[in-house]
Amino acid sequence: MASDEGPERSDKEGRPSPIDVHVGSRIRLRRTLLGMSQEKLGEALGLTFQQVQKYERGVNRVGASRLFDLARVLDVPISFFFDDMPEPLAKVYGSHAARRTSGFAESQEGFGDDTMNRRETLELVRAYYRITDPAVRKRVFDLIKSLTPDE
Repeated sequence: MASDEGPERSDKEGRPSPIDVHVGSRIRLRRTLLGMSQEKLGEALGLTFQQVQKYERGVNRVGASRLFDLARVLDVPISFFFDDMPEPLAKVYGSHAARRTSGFAESQEGFGDDTMNRRETLELVRAYYRITDPAVRKRVFDLIKSLTPDE
């Protein structure tokens, strides 16, 4: 039986949809950046940490109302969960309108080595934002920039 919804989920194969996996990874990224445990996020949403784990792995699909709640608790716009979607994924699974207009938008280059999901990156960002003095935080930022190669 054909579906008008497009290739969203591989139910027959038992594998999660790549979109669900991407949304889950963005949930995990934001939760980790905030230094929030799965237990704390679950409490804020009225879920168990196991349910949060399933969302983060893409095993359970996140519904619209749950996505709204996640955006509120994690203090991000709903679009955050779809940001940085790999180009091939966006083209295959995006809406018909997005596929038609994708040629007009500038392509965004992501991090090929998954830099933003590394534990080291997340710990660095959390430590940076724990610096309460804005002047000190600016000096740390300037120091890090001065240590990187010129582009």
